[in-house]
Amino acid sequence: MDLEKNKANAVAFYKMAYEGNPAEAVAKYVGDRYIQHNPDVADGPQGFIEYFERMQAEYPEKSIEFLRCIAQEDLVALHTHQKWPGNEEYVTMDFFRFEENGKIVEHWDAIQKVPDTMAHDNGMV
Repeated sequence: MDLEKNKANAVAFYKMAYEGNPAEAVAKYVGDRYIQHNPDVADGPQGFIEYFERMQAEYPEKSIEFLRCIAQEDLVALHTHQKWPGNEEYVTMDFFRFEENGKIVEHWDAIQKVPDTMAHDNGMV
């Protein structure tokens, strides 16, 4: 596994999909199958495409910042900060599993809304 290439591909894949071109992201970075674990997104490449096309149509002004990218064996983890309309902010952790050929075949994520107040001053990003 080329960990640096997988990291770059995970970021490029997510950025491309998030910014409005999920079909191209799937064509370029996803393998023959795509196992989805997010309960709000249908399984498979088409479910991914449909979800991100809907998000782009409904929220074209959203933005994403990639904070951290960590790779180990066949996994890449992305830590992101997302800003959505209405000043809603989210921090996400996305995990992608890669095949030997460098294609993404599986995805997990955890999403947390940034609260208005926190029990500390450390922030979430």
